[in-house]
Amino acid sequence: MTQTENFDVVVVGGGAAGLSAALMLGRSRRSVLVLDAGEPRNAPAAGVHGLLGHDGTPPGELLRRGRAEVSAYGGVVRPGRARTAARDDDGFTLTLDDGGTVHARRIVLATGVVDQLPAVDGLAARWGRDVLHCPYCHGWEVRDKKIAVLATGPMAVHQALLFHQLSADVTLLLHRQRALSDEQAEELAAIDVRVVTGEVTRVVVEDDAITGLVLESGEVVAAEAVVVGSRPVARPDLLADLGLETHDLPNDMGTAVAADAMGVTAAPGVWAAGNLTDPFAQVGASAAAGAKAGAMVNADLAAEEARLAVRQRRALHPEPAA
Repeated sequence: MTQTENFDVVVVGGGAAGLSAALMLGRSRRSVLVLDAGEPRNAPAAGVHGLLGHDGTPPGELLRRGRAEVSAYGGVVRPGRARTAARDDDGFTLTLDDGGTVHARRIVLATGVVDQLPAVDGLAARWGRDVLHCPYCHGWEVRDKKIAVLATGPMAVHQALLFHQLSADVTLLLHRQRALSDEQAEELAAIDVRVVTGEVTRVVVEDDAITGLVLESGEVVAAEAVVVGSRPVARPDLLADLGLETHDLPNDMGTAVAADAMGVTAAPGVWAAGNLTDPFAQVGASAAAGAKAGAMVNADLAAEEARLAVRQRRALHPEPAA
């Protein structure tokens, strides 16, 4: 039988949030294990943008540096995922996908989300390349191109306004969404954003680049980049085992796990950070949330250890009876 490994903290998720939590814990001389399933949300992107000092760094390179930094402080980063988690008297026992088990006094969940895209032929294959969602993450890279905003919810007009800042050629395709309000239509007309009705059925790709979107009518709308609002859905890993649930975001914009500003969840001993709790956070915000959660876990462990030391001291040196 394989012996159970013991750690102060197991971080489930090896992205920016999870590695940042582990970095804070390692620098506090905590034993920490990061379980990395190797499914980063931003893997298709060529570079991470808007992250001060690292703008344009490929996502894989940023994670490679993060893993090296965690390892330098004694943290263990291991490929794999936790299949189950069970609470015990001193924390949690986790069963891994390789059949091994680890014990943790505390858990940090940083498993992120999966982006659900509309069922348009060819759209998912271009995700993170010339199909994008965030003007701050990838907008500069498509500046001055023909940009088509594929409406998937109430934020589509907002996306059109933001991408109009980057290109004078923006078209909003309503797809399956309801008609615009008079105010929205007037605003878009005033800044020369074209509005097209009709369901989009297919993405046209030529020479490994998007050239347009095909409507159900057969009309082709020219486009060099497609903006689409994904529906980010929290990964379910370990949530049920730990007594946690996801909640729906407003306007059917996805799901997330509730945590306070420090990363504390409703499950004692469990913190959460990154896109799992804030699906719209960029890499920098996710890293900051992970760092904060790691620091708070360390503080919680330190307080527990102080209380335990007091009890042990009193047991060894009981106060004389009055």
